[in-house]
Amino acid sequence: MPRHRSAGQRLSKGRPRVGVALGSGSARGLAHIGVLRALDEAGITVDCVAGTSIGAVVGAVYASGKLDSLESAVRDFDWRAIASLLDVVFPRSGLIDGRKIADFVRRHVHSEPIETLPIDFRAVATDIATGEEVTLGSGDLVEAVRASISVPGIFTPVLSEERILVDGGLTNPVPVSVARGMGAEFVIAVDLNHDIVTGKNLRQLGRRSRPSGPPIPPTRLGGRQYVKASNWILRELRSAASSVPALRAWLGGAALPNVFDVLLAAINIMEARISETRLAVDPPDLLVRPALGRMRLMDFDRASEAIAAGYEAARAALERVEVRLR
Repeated sequence: MPRHRSAGQRLSKGRPRVGVALGSGSARGLAHIGVLRALDEAGITVDCVAGTSIGAVVGAVYASGKLDSLESAVRDFDWRAIASLLDVVFPRSGLIDGRKIADFVRRHVHSEPIETLPIDFRAVATDIATGEEVTLGSGDLVEAVRASISVPGIFTPVLSEERILVDGGLTNPVPVSVARGMGAEFVIAVDLNHDIVTGKNLRQLGRRSRPSGPPIPPTRLGGRQYVKASNWILRELRSAASSVPALRAWLGGAALPNVFDVLLAAINIMEARISETRLAVDPPDLLVRPALGRMRLMDFDRASEAIAAGYEAARAALERVEVRLR
């Protein structure tokens, strides 16, 4: 594991300072594990990591040196394990509080302060009151990750230093600029949203019946009611659309898409378009794009598939690199 270096510090041996920008993409973000495995296998030392949303989760664990633990955990994910991470709080500023997910991350990073990590790390969030991008590079690591993953409408926001923080994907889905700001001279970026809006590799959905709503009133959840509500949310999130083509499947049908379908499709469109724009303005030195268009928001039980896709995409991309990175 490389020692902590200050941003911009020139490395010895003539190789450039390598930064990795891990993008947003919910369950598709498990592909980041495969990408990082491929980099390690190729003998490439990563000097700094910038992550947005799920990219912040995987990036934080990697920067902590605990990637093995995370990979082992997610490969065992099933429906029950995913449901156990949902702490339902609706109706509030989000359906899920996110503390259980924060606890899951904490088990792998031990709440280390960001500035003490062996690899430089930044998490990207968005100040929902101002629309500004917020880069979190100090303080509690888990809280920074918690802010970065707070998808609006799904997770409750995080209050930090009088700022209301939500998902960094709203402003910087693939944080190449953040990695460069950390002094990276060669940036490897992972874009997980490139084949979502276009419909590539996407399983088209058929008509859906009008959603019947949650099985119980959204108040005073506890015991079996809490479990039923969690399972309902998880089921709807897993079945919700992930692209415009999928939404078109409802045209001509009797029922309109439900709130999850509309919300998640809107977020996917936004992040994909923002990614296109920002990558055009500030392109990375190497772009890795795993083919994951078929994976949906909560398909965390498909971890092995995502990890393999990330690994293969990274290996293929590394074959194009002409700069000496080792």
